Amino acid sequence: MLVDRGSREPEVRQELGEICTIAKSRGGYDYANYCFLEVLPPFIPEGIGGCIESGADWITLMPYFLYPGMKLKDTVKKSAQIGRERKLKIAITKPLCYHPAMTRLIIDRIAEARQENNIDQSDNECDILVIGHGSSDRNAHDAFIHTVQSIKSHYRNVHHCFLELDKPGIEEGVSQAISKNPKLLLIMPYFLHRGAHVKKDIGIEVSAALAKHNFRSAFMCRHLGVDDKLVQLVVERAAEVEKRAGIQSQ
Repeated sequence: MLVDRGSREPEVRQELGEICTIAKSRGGYDYANYCFLEVLPPFIPEGIGGCIESGADWITLMPYFLYPGMKLKDTVKKSAQIGRERKLKIAITKPLCYHPAMTRLIIDRIAEARQENNIDQSDNECDILVIGHGSSDRNAHDAFIHTVQSIKSHYRNVHHCFLELDKPGIEEGVSQAISKNPKLLLIMPYFLHRGAHVKKDIGIEVSAALAKHNFRSAFMCRHLGVDDKLVQLVVERAAEVEKRAGIQSQ
């Protein structure tokens, strides 16, 4: 069971559904689905209820988050409480952060953008700006910075900024990146889904910041989305807690 933050955008549900379908097959599970922490149902109680209705006697639950922030803590707390109340066997995995797969995903998205835009410059001639959501939780901030730092050796310059709740914001991040006189700037939205932030908010703020500096050699990369590396990481995280509990998927 994947627990996502939640969104009103249909693309988010589609992407989560695809991840679950592939993970079910890859991990050999009887049942795989998703639910939301907030915004819209199905919420965690309904998600766990679906597992029970499917006949599960063991539930592996994964907080499908990029950072170990407040949303992760809320997910773990609510899930553990439901497990105690219903006397269920529930194991909760680590989130997606602090894993080399996330570094490889960013590099892949940057490579895709270069290919799609016929960019001939080598990696060490490219400047990168990674945009995170932002959080007031220090642990979330540190996890994001760890991932940004992990790609620095691949490119000429790597910068970061946040959409909200943390600094630097997008305008300042774009300004800092342009101050390094890049030949081109590849902008990576470090977001799991094509939700409202990716579809609208980031583009508006980035476009305004670029226009302010009259900088045109900038290209937007695709968000993380559905990817085999993410599926494999989901299965790996699940297997970690199942192994500790002595449970082996068939």
